[in-house]
Amino acid sequence: MNNQRLSQTQRQELKLSPQQIQLMKLLQLPLIELEQRIKEEMEINPALEDVRDNDYDDEPTVDDPNEEEYNEDYGEEKDSEEKDNGEERDNNGENDDYNDDEVNFSKDDEFDINDYLPEEDRDDYSYKYQANNYSDDDDLYESPIVNEETFQDYLNRQLAYRDLTEKQLQIGEYIIGNLDDNGYLSRTTLNIVDDLLFTMNLSATEEEVKEVLAIVQELDPPGIAARNLQECLLIQLKRLQEENPFINLSLSITIVNDFFEEFTKKHYDKIAKKLEVSNRELKAALDEILKLNPKPADASSASTKNIHYITPDFFIFVRDGKVELSLDGRNAPELRVSKSYINMLEEFSNSKDSRSKQEAVQFVKQKIDAAKWFIDAINQRQTTLYKTMKAIVEMQEEYFITGDEAKLKPMILKDVAEKVGLDISTISRVANSKYVQTPYGTFMLKFFFSEGIKNEGGEEVSTREIKKILKDCVENEDKAKPMTDEQLMLILKEKGYPIARRTVAKYREQLGIPVGRMRKKI
Repeated sequence: MNNQRLSQTQRQELKLSPQQIQLMKLLQLPLIELEQRIKEEMEINPALEDVRDNDYDDEPTVDDPNEEEYNEDYGEEKDSEEKDNGEERDNNGENDDYNDDEVNFSKDDEFDINDYLPEEDRDDYSYKYQANNYSDDDDLYESPIVNEETFQDYLNRQLAYRDLTEKQLQIGEYIIGNLDDNGYLSRTTLNIVDDLLFTMNLSATEEEVKEVLAIVQELDPPGIAARNLQECLLIQLKRLQEENPFINLSLSITIVNDFFEEFTKKHYDKIAKKLEVSNRELKAALDEILKLNPKPADASSASTKNIHYITPDFFIFVRDGKVELSLDGRNAPELRVSKSYINMLEEFSNSKDSRSKQEAVQFVKQKIDAAKWFIDAINQRQTTLYKTMKAIVEMQEEYFITGDEAKLKPMILKDVAEKVGLDISTISRVANSKYVQTPYGTFMLKFFFSEGIKNEGGEEVSTREIKKILKDCVENEDKAKPMTDEQLMLILKEKGYPIARRTVAKYREQLGIPVGRMRKKI
């Protein structure tokens, strides 16, 4: 017989509140996505509204002292009365001592209308939950939604003009649907035969698929639907030869077709020796190959490319040798709790009604609380963004004044977190997807973060400074005899940066610079 025993254990757990989770999600959103998130919240929560869309005559003015006090304190410490009210709101829903016949919302009940109204002025309650961050000069432009043709639609439209049977058209559309982001067909023709049979109940031979594939490869842009880079380049070269018969591309075609491995490894001496051509002839042929597009789906066509715009969250100006920081006003829109929802609670608090109204009242209270939490999270997001960027500006002030990348100091997430008194994960969320516009360009915040390394003098310098020197060395090298990582290491050592060869290779890869052999040019 099994003995069963009951026991009690006590343990501590760290759990995030819904408000904290909401704030973390809002922090990592860039400005455009934040605006969309606010619109979504307003759609699902009718108690939340935008002041600009609801201009009441009795709205508070910007100079309201109470509002100014709230804006200074949001996200930080609230006054004692508001703290008490917040504790009372947390207990909503725990008391179910309602009479079956009527619900009397009195001061003795767990629901109190004062929890939902500011303490000073009951007639004008909306000021407590809004922030005026717009000026008359702000541009409130809203971009229209454009219905753009996708790259797949662009290819299918071309295919439709071809003289094809219904079966060939279906095969062609299936091939186009399986192209990757670069325009390559990664699946084999044999796999496509099986796919057509199982997914579309279409029986086709491998020869039929290859025949249609050849037709798809004739579409624009040239090189589309190639199965590898070699085939992509060959398709483009042959198309150029057909369209320009006066240009001799036979040597370029031979190099790609017969010496592709030597070409990719830049063994130009071997190619010239085997083909018995001069360096001048070889260079002319290679130049034609290098003009080709290795990623056909990225072809520059207005109808096939999506243009992505960057909206900075911060703006930095340098005036009289001083750095000025401002935050885009759209990071904190003018939101408030709906007047009609507050009126509902006022009516219910002054009347007796049947229990059937209970669910409606709870719904109104829930929506008002959710609206308050969302507005507080938006305000706290604004405060966190500004604090973080201000700390970055103070730590990298010399760079913002001069614009010299070598002036960037070593700075990691931990440094900023300690300076502003926030968690490293919070700083990471802010820096990951936010942009700042400076007099020297627009950068992601993580651009200003870098590790430090000590030079021969014992001074800690940013790795970005070393990378800049490394980049300059590569740009000024003899392309016929590019420097190896060993040679670059010696140059850096002469300049006072004693780093290992593997570290040079690491920084070179981070800069997107290939090895010396791959940088060779004739």
